[in-house]
Amino acid sequence: MKLRIIVLDMDESIRTLITLIAQKKGHEVIALSEPTVCPLYSDLDCCCSQENACGDLMIISNRMAKMSGLKLIEKQLDGGCKGASQNKLVLSTSARENEDFSFARELGCKLIMEPFKVSAISEWIDECEKKIDPKRKLADLH
Repeated sequence: MKLRIIVLDMDESIRTLITLIAQKKGHEVIALSEPTVCPLYSDLDCCCSQENACGDLMIISNRMAKMSGLKLIEKQLDGGCKGASQNKLVLSTSARENEDFSFARELGCKLIMEPFKVSAISEWIDECEKKIDPKRKLADLH
């Protein structure tokens, strides 16, 4: 099954690496330096107006310009995002490792510390793919 994976990371080398991992598995990748596709990123009072999720999976850096990846996922949950939290992965280099892991558990997403192993990303994608309904519909982003 071909998944749509959204990769959000300011670091071009990380975006490229994750894109290559996902594309090698046959998935579509939307790789961005900022989560500008998400209306909840720039509009504090916005609610998600999409009928369907924008992507099947999201891999997001915890380091972003306006807010952390974990805070964005929290805003998405509060704002009615259709993407399932368990299908969101946060990459963190934080010195607050225990706090970040605890916050990720509260949100229902997965957190992996950087530097990460390629196999960890690949295995996470494979595990998520098994749980996704092949008949799901995704939002049109074009």
